[in-house]
Amino acid sequence: MNSSDDKKQNLELLEKTAGMTANQRLVVMLYALHPTDRSGAVLETAANLAELVGMAAPVFSRTRKQVIEAGWLEETGRIGHIRYYRLDPKRLGEHVVIPLRRAT
Repeated sequence: MNSSDDKKQNLELLEKTAGMTANQRLVVMLYALHPTDRSGAVLETAANLAELVGMAAPVFSRTRKQVIEAGWLEETGRIGHIRYYRLDPKRLGEHVVIPLRRAT
C-alpha cells in the first residue's frame, strides 16, 4: 500500500469514528497507526501506549475499555496480566473468513 492509500484509509477511519469522543478516536487511531504483529495485534503495554499519546494511564485504560465495548478493539492474546489488542478487522472493512471445521 502506498502513502496515498494509507492517508485515504486513515481519513476513512476518522470518518467512521466521528460519533466517538476525542479520547476514544485517539485510541482507535493509535491502534490503527502503531506497528503490529502478523495478526494485527499491537504488542505494547497500555502504560507505554498512554505515554506515547500523552494520556494518563488510568484514562487510557478506561478509554480503551470503552473502545472495546463499542466493538472497535478485540483481544488477541495475553502474556501474564498484559492483554494485547488489535482493531477489529470488520470495522476496517476487511472480510474475515473463518475456516470451516469438520462436523463431529
